[in-house]
Amino acid sequence: MTAELLPLDAAAIQASVGDGWRVEVVAETGSTNADLATRAQSGENVAGVALFTEDQTAGRGRQGRTWTAVPRSQILMSFGVDTTDVPSETWGLLSLAAGVSVVEAVAEVAGVQAALKWPNDVLVGTGKLAGILAEVAAPAGGSPVIVVGIGLNVSLAAAELPDPVAVSLLSLGVAQPDRQRLAVSLLNRLHARIAEWRVGGNVELLAIYRKHSATLGQSVRAELPGGREVVGQATDIDAGGALVIDSADGVVAVSAGDVVHLRPAAG
Repeated sequence: MTAELLPLDAAAIQASVGDGWRVEVVAETGSTNADLATRAQSGENVAGVALFTEDQTAGRGRQGRTWTAVPRSQILMSFGVDTTDVPSETWGLLSLAAGVSVVEAVAEVAGVQAALKWPNDVLVGTGKLAGILAEVAAPAGGSPVIVVGIGLNVSLAAAELPDPVAVSLLSLGVAQPDRQRLAVSLLNRLHARIAEWRVGGNVELLAIYRKHSATLGQSVRAELPGGREVVGQATDIDAGGALVIDSADGVVAVSAGDVVHLRPAAG
């Protein structure tokens, strides 16, 4: 099964999403997140910039993981969000908003029902369809900017997927996944979610995130920075986006770390 790998049309995307975004498409870069963060740190206003690349040679995930893929086979993009007048305790919700936006976009455009693994993975079944990485860039003398990156597997054949747990829209049976439509849908949904977040309207976001969560109700192991672990049942997402785990040592809110879904014990 193959798909025609068409380039993204920046002008057409821009026309479809309006003035809320400044759409840029480059043929190749090391990392869209690193590019936007560097631009922000140099003093450029990258709030509202949506930077797409057709090929990413040094894409980064959590804990410095890297990957490469066939050019034009993914949605690879980063966007900048100004944090002025937004409480820092809600900044972590942006990566959750990005996850919800991906789930909604792939349902709208491709008819695929995905779920969210806290904090930053989009799953179909147990397969990883997309990943999200949020970072803070702090320009000298200016307000911090949050740079959020999204990598969504679109037209990768099964043999081209970067690891055994990955899936793509193509490998899931979507014959001709439309990256152009996906990019437009994703940006429109992100724009609405960010606008809600900016004015503190996070109750609906959290409710929708919980509805799409593949983690809540699961027995999990949270692998925390510094080598610590928390094992227990994931029971909630709190107002700041942290995962609430009911562990043997009490209720713990985990704001950063990798989460492993544990299989139920036999019997």
